[in-house]
Amino acid sequence: MSTPAPTADFLSTLQQHQPLLRRVARLYEQDADDRQDLLQEIAVQLWRAWPRYVPRPDVKISTWLYRVALNVAISSLRRRRRCPTPLRLGEHLPELPETGPDSAYGPDELAWLYRAIEHLSAVDKAFVLLYLEDRSYEEMADILGITQNNVRVKMHRVQEKLRHLIPHAA
Repeated sequence: MSTPAPTADFLSTLQQHQPLLRRVARLYEQDADDRQDLLQEIAVQLWRAWPRYVPRPDVKISTWLYRVALNVAISSLRRRRRCPTPLRLGEHLPELPETGPDSAYGPDELAWLYRAIEHLSAVDKAFVLLYLEDRSYEEMADILGITQNNVRVKMHRVQEKLRHLIPHAA
């Protein structure tokens, strides 16, 4: 049985939210080839789930996309079961986002942040990603399927872990 071709609506949605999907893949895969593989797997899973997606006026489509993308990324990470490498400032660092005059952090701080994030669990990475995306606790709760209070508690714990992993964090 062949899979039907993607619809124009699906392709448009995928294109519109490509930056969101790339950020998820970037956080869970440091290697560019692995990141591309993860993006493809996310797209496949989104396509498979698309016929069951029912738009709701009270939920943004990006919430659904995040949920699927994070589930795929976390599942992929669990399958590989890689051990993180220890933090060393002199090592090759992963790609970093562009820093500009509006950035609150310099390249060194971003490098430490990404290295610290690599040491978090798959679920904790999801919290960091959503936090860095300026998602509200309400949106985080919807995406992750937990209560807002649980989001607050888990965010506090993740922040504490990052403080311990980043040497110069106050």
